[in-house]
Amino acid sequence: MSSNRKLVLYIATSLDGYIATEDDSLEWLFKIEGEGDNGYSEFYNTVDTILIGRRTYDWIIEKEKGNFPYKNKKCYVFSKSEKGKNENVEFINQDVVEFTNKIKRQDGGNIWLVGGGVLLNSFIKERLVDEFVITISPTLIGHGIPLFKKNDFELELKLKGLRRFNQFVELHYEVK
Repeated sequence: MSSNRKLVLYIATSLDGYIATEDDSLEWLFKIEGEGDNGYSEFYNTVDTILIGRRTYDWIIEKEKGNFPYKNKKCYVFSKSEKGKNENVEFINQDVVEFTNKIKRQDGGNIWLVGGGVLLNSFIKERLVDEFVITISPTLIGHGIPLFKKNDFELELKLKGLRRFNQFVELHYEVK
């Protein structure tokens, strides 16, 4: 483990760029035939810290019926209303840049940014994401929750790797 930690967005998206339907469903994703866990375990073993937005956290708790899937990792949830911690996560109501840079300077494994939307947008805008690992599903949703919000900045990436998991394609980029 080192203090050269990378913040990585690891996420699946439809071919037309949506991470969920408008009602937060991921059913379209589970209809596609993958290969094993599509590289998830391999990635998961590289991280020891997870950053989550409040909406994504609430979705995880609801879908997992309270069985939090990341119990063996240090998890932070960015929330404007919730404070403190519970047995699984610590709620953070701090400046995203300051908090993230503090964590990146600490010793440890990589940091996983879970979810998209508003939190992802602020991380990209502040150039906090070091790598993007995006798995593309051969599905067109047509509308829903987009992976990337419209914004007024550019971010150049360099392709680091490309893998196929049956019907899924994983693109691995690093920020230039």
